[in-house]
Order: sequence, then structure tokens, then C-alpha cells
Amino acid sequence: MSDVIKTDVLIIGAGPCGLFAAFELGLLDMKAHFVDILDKVGGQCAELYPEKPIYDIPGIPQVSGQGLTDALMEQIKPFHPTFHLGEMVETVEKIGDPAFRCTTDTGKVFECKVLVIAAGGGSFQPKRPPVPGIEAYEGTSVHYAVRKMENFRDKNVLIVGGGDSALDWTLNLHPLARRITLLHRRDDFRAAPHSVEQMRALVAGGKMDLRLGQVTALSGADGQLTGATVKGNDNNVSEIACDTMLPFFGLTMKLGPVANWGIALENNLVPVETSAFETNVSGIFAIGDINTYPGKIKLILCGFHEGALMSQKAHRYVYPEKRLVFQYTTSSSSLQKKLGVN
Repeated sequence: MSDVIKTDVLIIGAGPCGLFAAFELGLLDMKAHFVDILDKVGGQCAELYPEKPIYDIPGIPQVSGQGLTDALMEQIKPFHPTFHLGEMVETVEKIGDPAFRCTTDTGKVFECKVLVIAAGGGSFQPKRPPVPGIEAYEGTSVHYAVRKMENFRDKNVLIVGGGDSALDWTLNLHPLARRITLLHRRDDFRAAPHSVEQMRALVAGGKMDLRLGQVTALSGADGQLTGATVKGNDNNVSEIACDTMLPFFGLTMKLGPVANWGIALENNLVPVETSAFETNVSGIFAIGDINTYPGKIKLILCGFHEGALMSQKAHRYVYPEKRLVFQYTTSSSSLQKKLGVN
């Protein structure tokens, strides 16, 4: 067993909600460590749509997923959180009231007074299309996320799907790609109507292609696509020339080990009360998309709110003898000192 890492708070999940929670905890003098199964911070924002714009962060008319992650990382710098990436918390053992011993899949052991689950919908992976041999192309010419748009410049891109992700990337990559072909099994889309209208306008103008049907086979050597075989809705088989394919069939969310931690679950989500977003286990909180309560809305800004209230209750566990006096960062010289404000 490795040396035990002791911290006030262990945050599982380094997405936007978890990152902002570290800020709120830091203002109240609580030290946080993070564990995240991904190899980078930012959660789904950084992993799935780092360059896709987000429009509903208060006071920021538009920011990319990576831009929001970068800003949050800058904001929590004064509190020096520690990140343990590419790891997953496997076991949680109650050792006090409250106090927890958490062990990761690499054998790393943490002891904390407060545990915050900010793991989105749990660990996630894209749904793989039922195409024989697709594994050979994954990571080279078949991609399940767009991490850098520039990589698709001058490519013949086949986008498969009919939801928001498929339509969004059809429109966003169109200016860069040599040619975009959108393939969907039917001429009916689940995406935002405005996006569908824009896509149809491009098709009508001859600026991209729309095909109806399903991919049945891929061709190309050494992981590099040269084309896809498509069976149309009329059962006719044809070929689409492409060197890159983006299948958007949604994500499979896996709750993972959380189900074994003694926490109450409801439809693979964690029920919480709404004064501090605490679970049925004292000292374990759940914020962001992984929690559920009456009126829950899955927005990043709601997760920020949840993190702020969680921190107030967490302070009682970390500093049981200390009275918490609420302060505003705009007027508190002590909070401004913590933030390094001159």
C-alpha cells in the first residue's frame, strides 16, 4: 500500500463543477485533491467539445469548453489543488464521523473528512457503431470526439448521426473540411431545428452532401480510411469516399464503483437534499450532473451553485469547532488576500 494522502476534501471528477467547488472550498480554507479517470482536467467540456462554444455561463456570452476549463484552472490557482489524473476511485470506506478512506485503481490511498462526487454522469465512453473491423481505424481515422478542429482541415469527412453533436460538427467543420458528408438512417433529425435548417441550406447549395442509410463496412489499410460502404434505405449499396469518419451515436454512461459505496441511488443518479447537496451518507456530497433532486436542471451554472452551498456544509465537517462567518469577495480583505488581490 502506498503512503496515505491526507486532505480535507477529495473531489471525484475534475470537470467544471468540481473545479469551481475547489474555489469555494479554498475560500473557506479547505484543501482539495482531485481524482479523475480522464488524463486531463475539464471533464466532458475538455474531452468531448473543447472547441465547441458554450453560451449559458453567466456573464460570459460565449466560451469554448477548453476556454472555460482554462479560466477555472486560473481561478483556483491560489488554492493549489492537487490532481491525480488517469485514476478511478474504486473503494470508499467510512473511518470516522465523518471521515473516509478512498482507494484508487492504482492503489493510491486518500483519507479525507469530506468526499465530493462531481463525476458528471459517471465514467463515459462513446457508443461504437456496429461496423465490422471499426476498431482498426479508431484513433487514426475514426474519431468519437473533435479535440482539435484544425486536424480536420482539407479532409473528406463522413459524419454519422442525427443528433446535436452530428449537426453541430457538420456546421463547425464545414469551413475547414474539403468535403463534408452527413449520413443518417432517416431524413428526420433530433438536433436543434436551426442547425437542421443550416445543414439543409448547405446541401441545397451543393456545399455538402446528405445521405440516408447506414455504414456496413469500412475500407482502407493500416488504420487509414479510404471509404465507407453504405446501405441505403432503398437497400441499394454504394460507396462514400472519405478519409475521416466521425460517428456520433451518443455516450454510454457508466456509474462505475459509485454503486458500491453505500450511497443511495435513483436511476443511476445520486439523490441529494437541496440545502447542501449532501447524500444519504453524512460527509459525502454529490454536485453536477451525477445528482438528482426535484427540479434538477443539468446545466453547468447549476453545478456551480451546488458547489457553493456544498462548501458551506463541508466547512462544518472540516472545522467543527470553528464558526463560519459568511463573507463577500468584493468586500472581504481576508478573502481578497487569499486570492492574491492587491
